[in-house]
Amino acid sequence: MAEGVVSIVVPGLSNPIIQELKFLDGVGDKIEIGQTQLQIMQGYLKDADARQGRNEAIRIWVASVRDAAYDLEDVIETYVLKVAFKRKPNIGSDIEKITTKISQLSSIMPSLNLHQTRESGGDTYFQRQQERRIAYPHIVDSHVVGLAPGTEILATHLIKEKGPRVVSIWGMPGLGKTTLAKQVYHHGEVKRQFDCFAWVCVSQQCQGREVLKEILTKLISPTNEQRQKIEDLGKDQIAEWLWNTQRERKCLVVLDDIWTSDAWSSLQAGFPMNEQTGSRILLTTRNKEVTSYADKNGFLFEPQSLNDDESWELFEKIAMFETKDHKIYEHKNELGTEMLQHCKGLPLAITVLAGILARKDTVDEWNTVHKNVYAYIRRGIDLGPNYKVSYDNLPYYLKLCFLYLAHFPEDYEIPVSTLTKLWMAEGFISSALVEVMEDVSYMCLSELVGRCMVQVGKHGMSKKIKTCHLHDLMRDLCMLKAKEENFLHIINYSAAVEIKQTSNGRVRRLAIKTIEAYCPGRDENYGHNSKALRSLLRDFTLLRVLKFEGMNVSKFKLPNEIGNLVHLRFLSVKNGHIQAVPSSIANLVCLQTLDLRNHCWEIKIPNRNVFSKMEKLRHIYLPFRPSGGEKRLLFATEAVNLHTVVNIYIQASSDLYDFVKLTNIRKLGVICGGEEKEKGTNIIFKHLHSLSVDSRFKGLPIPWNIVLSCPKICKLRLHGEITELPEDLLCLRNLTKLTLSGFGNLKDDHIKVLEKLPSLRMLFASVGIFQASLVCSEGGFPFLEFLSLYSLLEFKEWKVEKGAMPSLCRLHIEYCPDLEAVPDGLQYITTLKELTIKRMLSEFCSRLGEGGEDFYKIQHVQSVIITNISPNRPG
Repeated sequence: MAEGVVSIVVPGLSNPIIQELKFLDGVGDKIEIGQTQLQIMQGYLKDADARQGRNEAIRIWVASVRDAAYDLEDVIETYVLKVAFKRKPNIGSDIEKITTKISQLSSIMPSLNLHQTRESGGDTYFQRQQERRIAYPHIVDSHVVGLAPGTEILATHLIKEKGPRVVSIWGMPGLGKTTLAKQVYHHGEVKRQFDCFAWVCVSQQCQGREVLKEILTKLISPTNEQRQKIEDLGKDQIAEWLWNTQRERKCLVVLDDIWTSDAWSSLQAGFPMNEQTGSRILLTTRNKEVTSYADKNGFLFEPQSLNDDESWELFEKIAMFETKDHKIYEHKNELGTEMLQHCKGLPLAITVLAGILARKDTVDEWNTVHKNVYAYIRRGIDLGPNYKVSYDNLPYYLKLCFLYLAHFPEDYEIPVSTLTKLWMAEGFISSALVEVMEDVSYMCLSELVGRCMVQVGKHGMSKKIKTCHLHDLMRDLCMLKAKEENFLHIINYSAAVEIKQTSNGRVRRLAIKTIEAYCPGRDENYGHNSKALRSLLRDFTLLRVLKFEGMNVSKFKLPNEIGNLVHLRFLSVKNGHIQAVPSSIANLVCLQTLDLRNHCWEIKIPNRNVFSKMEKLRHIYLPFRPSGGEKRLLFATEAVNLHTVVNIYIQASSDLYDFVKLTNIRKLGVICGGEEKEKGTNIIFKHLHSLSVDSRFKGLPIPWNIVLSCPKICKLRLHGEITELPEDLLCLRNLTKLTLSGFGNLKDDHIKVLEKLPSLRMLFASVGIFQASLVCSEGGFPFLEFLSLYSLLEFKEWKVEKGAMPSLCRLHIEYCPDLEAVPDGLQYITTLKELTIKRMLSEFCSRLGEGGEDFYKIQHVQSVIITNISPNRPG
């Protein structure tokens, strides 16, 4: 990982403030020499990183380079901050030690023969890996489960007369991509459709000429004379011959396990991609980018993990066999079912586990495997050729992002918005001036997903990834590489001991896990132990990330020592019982993200200027109930990259004038503390995507002038006294998600505004007296996909006309005790796939059951979930 570290550190040495170091005797020259030497070494570090696992000397050298780069970054940043605080730093001797070490490491480099490694040795290693992964099309797997639907879908696209030129199978290692491709390759209709066939396994280091030669040879079945001619041809001539062959005949070429877009680029000259031909390409890959690069109009198929029944069917075919002893069979059945849970539906893992058990006859042997099942699976799959090469093939910045996921617990759904901010705080993300760092960070996540290193959890309504997680096998790889690279150290911490004594001094990231909470970061998570926190703040002054969330101690004040952590980029004390932050928090001038959200307690903020020096601030989440909220908080005028401001307390819309000047602001959350007296407002937020307005504590009406000053918002959340919905809301043409909470005396004509919103896809209506009639007219809510109705009292009348809500997929109804029945018009909404009923009266629910009065309205819905049924009212 030295390549990634050096790639982050070297650009930072160009900071203009560092030029002041030239006035220190010889120090400026030493930094320039160290910077130059790091840049030179950077060209060889990718080879060194890949080879260190097989050469102890290189491993030690790589670790030393990484540590020296980190040390130089630390001392330079300390200097920059001291200059910013108008202090006179004395760091000449520290820099000299580090740059001397870098010079020594540079002088050692030739002896490591890294030039030779790049030119020859590396190829041999990857060839060995390729040999272990190679798949032969004539060897058809005897145990195949769950592939029939995918086989038919793929075969249909391949044999279409005007079908896609390229058909792709994309997924993580072990998902059965190659097995599925074989099924398609031997499909009867496919065999009849094409004249000639070629199957090639594309190595990680793709040799374009050799692959094209192999394809051509398999397609034309050459004579000895033609073979010799092919051997004598250059790549361009082979490509032309292959091109013409596919134009003249119907050819099916399978490119199995193609890794990169560059690999496709080295082959595409041999394929007539821009002409109408009967030839087709079927490719398998673990990198989604390859599929669109090969053919943006191609067909992409992603195999899914096996479900429980399919998993058992595959397992049973391999591992289980008939025995006269019924008890033994049942015992094995029980053990096998439990062990299968560790496979998570991955065919390779199931096959490996079943293969191991097939050689174990007794129940005792099965019990032995059961006790260490995951170790058996990992050993059988071998994280080396199947997974490590995926990691080695990542660019350095993605390696850093991937390793950072080792912080998170097993099976944890990682919030993407938090993860991308943490990557930014660590310095993993850089961007050009035209790019927003948040967008670059999200693209890094998308690329990891595209390479099957990370799995998607949930999508938001904008189709962006909302949560993600690691498959168990990928998490094993992540933990293994993080340990190898000394990237992260994880310890369990419960006693009130000095943190400094528990950690290795060379560890850059320390994850300390407790029962109370989990908080990832560069150094992190100390439960509710205040002594541990003070130790952290005193001893770890170079911290960049600190998440100290969910603390259970009441009346706790964040220690004044927090101001010592001047290197912090990310600080979160969310959902704790912290009642005050000290004035020393103003020292945290490097902060990018500050999260003080707390729904239970007031948090005292010392003065209105506390954030005024935080010029690098991008995301700030203020306490939900700020103490002394009447004070207008001031932010740094230079904080031009301020992206998120949540829970800002205002007395009037004029308090928002300062934020209008910040053109990068995307998300704004406002808490209203005074009734809006202005009828209109001159403020316009041209760039805002998300707005939240909360006026519930003062019992105030919604300040519509603020809402209407944000013409491009996509998400709007209103919480307060909602007594009207003005027609002017229809000007919000980009609004896709609307949350309304706190109804009172709303009129029927106000409700009609909602169904006319041109882009609305999600509507949450909750809490309050809802006496208006909800009428969904024909053609109303044209794009609404999700509707939630929660805790609406006196809500009785709901009518859905035929043709209303033609896109509705999900409907949630919870605790609306006065609603007697679902509307008749639901029967016409054929797109409705999921209906959830919760905490509704027994009478209401019984009408929806099979044979009930309202069953005909929802019988077409695939998933109907009715839970927490309430008893009927007396009488």
